[in-house]
Amino acid sequence: MVVPQDVLASIQASGIMHATSHFGGGIGLALAGLMVGLLVGLTGAGGGAVLTPVLVLVFGLPALAAVGSDLVASLFMKPVGGLVHLHHRTVRLDIVKWLTIGAVPGALGGVGLITLTGSSASAVLKPILGVALLVTAVAMLVRSRLARSAPSAPALRPWPTALVGLLGGLLVGLTSVGSGSLMLVGLTLLYPGISNAELIGTDLVQAVPLVGAAALGHLLMGDVRLGVAGALMIGALPGVFFGARLSSYSNGRLARGALVAVLMATGARLLWVV
Repeated sequence: MVVPQDVLASIQASGIMHATSHFGGGIGLALAGLMVGLLVGLTGAGGGAVLTPVLVLVFGLPALAAVGSDLVASLFMKPVGGLVHLHHRTVRLDIVKWLTIGAVPGALGGVGLITLTGSSASAVLKPILGVALLVTAVAMLVRSRLARSAPSAPALRPWPTALVGLLGGLLVGLTSVGSGSLMLVGLTLLYPGISNAELIGTDLVQAVPLVGAAALGHLLMGDVRLGVAGALMIGALPGVFFGARLSSYSNGRLARGALVAVLMATGARLLWVV
């Protein structure tokens, strides 16, 4: 959807009430949350990668407010999917531990970098987010090819796993993208033998402390619209629950293909459409 620049400027100047009423208010946000929740539950990815640009492009939020609100919604959404996978025993808790060791300081560092950019943060975030989405789309295609032929029962690789967590956490703190999509790619490179269900379950569980650290940083900075986050969660929580139940039994190939297409289109929109 292409929003004319004069309309987008008017929406952003008048605040979130004008924006949400123009696009259906809380109902529109809840539906957006539902679709993203299903995608996250099915694939382990797509939370920040899809929801943040939707909040910016469709609902007219400033980039920082979109990132912060999305992170708070994800903080409640990720545990729902993670609990489903824990119940089905499709989580590698040893991998979760080492990802968290790197991801939490990385996320706080990303929020700190935003603080250093001052008033230019919103302008800087849009191209960063666009690049992150395109990289994520390409990386997910690479992951799908790597997963075709792989050994089983991969052994734990502690410090490389912590490094993946650190880099992913830094990107999440900056843009809210990466807690699912880029982490999945990093885990596939390190653990090519892990099953798809374990990959998604492990990613959803490790995302809880990661997203929590980033969300706390944005709350302290005042970058969160709690009303927006609450409306998103109305749809996202049931969406991620049912998506996670499906992903614990299926390979999620169709959902991943749809996600790649959405990421490419949205990344291009953020980077090149003025």
